[in-house]
Amino acid sequence: MAELTISTDEITAALRKNLEGFQPDAAAAQVGRVIEVGDGIARVDGLPDCAVNEMLEFEDGTIGLALNLDEESIGAVVLGDVDGIAEGQTVRATGEILSVPCGDGLLGRVVNTLGEPVDGKGPLTNVGTRRMEVQAPGIMGRKPVHEPLQTGIKAIDAMTPIGRGQRELIIGDRKTGKTTVAIDTILNQKGLGVKCVYVAIGQKASTVAQTVATLESHGAMEYTVVVVSPASDPAPYKYLAPYAGCAMGQHWMENGEHALAVYDDLSKQAEAYRAVSLLLRRPPGREAYPGDVFYLHSRLLERAAKLSDALGAGSL
Repeated sequence: MAELTISTDEITAALRKNLEGFQPDAAAAQVGRVIEVGDGIARVDGLPDCAVNEMLEFEDGTIGLALNLDEESIGAVVLGDVDGIAEGQTVRATGEILSVPCGDGLLGRVVNTLGEPVDGKGPLTNVGTRRMEVQAPGIMGRKPVHEPLQTGIKAIDAMTPIGRGQRELIIGDRKTGKTTVAIDTILNQKGLGVKCVYVAIGQKASTVAQTVATLESHGAMEYTVVVVSPASDPAPYKYLAPYAGCAMGQHWMENGEHALAVYDDLSKQAEAYRAVSLLLRRPPGREAYPGDVFYLHSRLLERAAKLSDALGAGSL
């Protein structure tokens, strides 16, 4: 029987050969645990450095958004299906703030709150990303509203004209034509170099489909993107939809172009925010709305501006 002899030099050489191409890929990550889940809300423990509006990743790949930073836990809304999330599962802090796609590749498309296409026309192309929530332009970065935005409705354009960079509230009873005024204004921007964002919040899917068909039949989808969060969407999607649409419009404004954003309508956004706040156990105020419901809208509407010449003179 032949003897098997292995020298230490051979073992050392073999180990060195195997270790030559080794590259350690260990990375530090903050990991917490789900301590409670239900109604689209997850409470997470063990992420001390988590920031407000930071994205969290659950075990099944679902994304959550940290909204409440309590002393002992984090209250996060789940942006997806909660069925795959269970108590005791791990949660990872991504270190990223929620972002949406932006750019000319969005024109002619219908997307959801997260910027994912829902029109069956394939993935988005020629787009970048930007944060959903950013600080509004400061006082010195603005200039007075001086360029008209033609609505195409003579009574408005003659008596109470609207300017580029202006905020305008359309208020009235049900079925009085509020949406019609907004859609007519979008149709009137054809050939004027204004890119439009129509955000449908809490509407029936059939109503949104009818609106998109109207825009397509008049050739308005060439310069318009539709952000839709229908009535069937969870409350967090309806709460975030206007911020997504505003971020898309701000991209054009900051690149020296002109944009028009229509939020239809913000009452449903406030109701969705009320539902999210109550589930997060925030103290309710009048009609059960949380105390910061006014800040909810002011931080959105203040992002509309006519920028100064130094910043490109764009408008939203």
